[in-house]
Amino acid sequence: MGTINEKGLPTTQTPPSRSRHSKVKTATTVLLGLLSLGYVVTYRSTITESLPGFRKETHPHDLILKSQCQQVDPILPQRTTPELDQILDTISTPGYKNQSIEYLSNAVKIPTVSRDGMGKPGEDKRWEIFYEFHDYLESTFPLVHGALELQKVNTHGLLYTWKGTDSSLKPTLLMAHYDVVPVPEATIPTWTYPPFSGFFDGKQIWGRGSSDDKNQLVAIFEAVELLLKADFTPERTVLISLGFDEESAGTGGAGSLSTVILDKYGKDSIAIIVDEGSGISDIWGHTFASPGVAEKGSVNVLVTVRMPGGHSSVPPPHTSIGVMSELVSLIEASTYQTFLDDKNPYYSQLVCGANHAPDFPKPLKKLLSSSKRSHCGRDVLAEEAAKESLFTKYLMTTSIAVDVIVGGEKSNALPEESTLVVNHRVNIGDSVSHVTSKIASLAEQVATKHNLSLNAYTGKAPFQQSITLAAPHFLEVAPVTPTSVDTLTPYSILSGTTRALYGEDIIVAPGLMTGNTDTRFFWDLTQHIFRFAPGYGGKGEGKGGVGKIHTVDESVSVENHFAAVKWFVLFIRNMDEAKFE
Repeated sequence: MGTINEKGLPTTQTPPSRSRHSKVKTATTVLLGLLSLGYVVTYRSTITESLPGFRKETHPHDLILKSQCQQVDPILPQRTTPELDQILDTISTPGYKNQSIEYLSNAVKIPTVSRDGMGKPGEDKRWEIFYEFHDYLESTFPLVHGALELQKVNTHGLLYTWKGTDSSLKPTLLMAHYDVVPVPEATIPTWTYPPFSGFFDGKQIWGRGSSDDKNQLVAIFEAVELLLKADFTPERTVLISLGFDEESAGTGGAGSLSTVILDKYGKDSIAIIVDEGSGISDIWGHTFASPGVAEKGSVNVLVTVRMPGGHSSVPPPHTSIGVMSELVSLIEASTYQTFLDDKNPYYSQLVCGANHAPDFPKPLKKLLSSSKRSHCGRDVLAEEAAKESLFTKYLMTTSIAVDVIVGGEKSNALPEESTLVVNHRVNIGDSVSHVTSKIASLAEQVATKHNLSLNAYTGKAPFQQSITLAAPHFLEVAPVTPTSVDTLTPYSILSGTTRALYGEDIIVAPGLMTGNTDTRFFWDLTQHIFRFAPGYGGKGEGKGGVGKIHTVDESVSVENHFAAVKWFVLFIRNMDEAKFE
């Protein structure tokens, strides 16, 4: 791996070890030791559910796989009243469902679009529509606005505080964003229903933001409104943080909100964070909930080639565009190794799939059970898993995407400058510095060939006869959230809540986000960060119950939405009762 020194220059570093076999041997020893002592745990694991599996003929590695997919028993709130007991039934009534549909539909109708390059709130009039969303929240959820304290941060960042009676308990933080991506004018005729209509067709609510991220936002507010109506008073403070520019930069919204929360509560002061993320879907013939416990890193490398201009009737062998094209070819050809780092949560998904999914690929299961997997050279397990889809491949691979290229002004004028933006999403176990070093190495080859200077990550402006590299905006791989269930943990509460709502047949397995969420600004507040969309409308509703995020015909099933409301009701109450060590 590489690092970036204090001047921003790439350097080389030995890659971290990715061994898992030492941990596997330790796990075997611990498991056998616990069994010999008659050790009993509160939470159910697949290994303790099937003690006959310890017969001599059982392959020991199968047992290890089972131990790595521990499942938490369903968790339901114990402190209750008739009014609280009635909430989930209320959500299932036709009258409430119609009301809930109207809540989400009305939210979608407000075109809270954020764009790259927008000015500050108060200076750019395009933010004015966001005030309408503030009004919508206040009029739709009167109990929330009567009982919770609202602080507006940087004008449109909304921080709600539901103060608990026990200040010694770390708060629960629920996150969402209410901005949406733009709808290109040319695509509007291709939408089944107008993009800001919030149209309900009897099954789905259609429109930009219906799934990303107003579904989750409205579900949170409905849950709190219902709890207030039932006279619920939390012991643990609940914070609701709403960003307004997640789709563009996030710095003005979540970036500002995280600073306010950190200043007030301090580092490691939050019990758990739940934000948008991966959800519940049917994979390999079984239903899995996949809360995101990690995010890939990201870096945009800006490349500028400067060469002499002139009349195109007397061209040099290569123009700046030609040189840039050569570099693009090298970059796209220099792909990154597909590998499963020990910390990559997708390994846990594979293990759980092997244990519970009837259609799990047999070659993968064989590799998972093998004691001969090597971390030297090729990662055969990762390569086999990557065959499933391009999406799966990039759960284990640093991606390369040449997204922007600009060069030339006129057909008879040599281009003096060409620019390129290459986006990378950095794999777990890889690093930003490795990516920037690799680009620098490729650029050096091209620069040497064409007698150009290389100006790599110096911060200096591009100059004549040069290739300049810059990486002004980057994000390292997110810290991986702990998923232990050996004791009561935030992950236990999330898992137990999910299985309480959907049944014990659902398997909860940690997931990985290939994109980045607003949680990137909240790392200092807690190590327990989950990117999870808890709604699920049943088999056949589509991946996560959402449709076509960021493109034509974005939609969400109303059954997904109703389930999300129920989940947040249970989750807030379960977190309120949790006593962590």
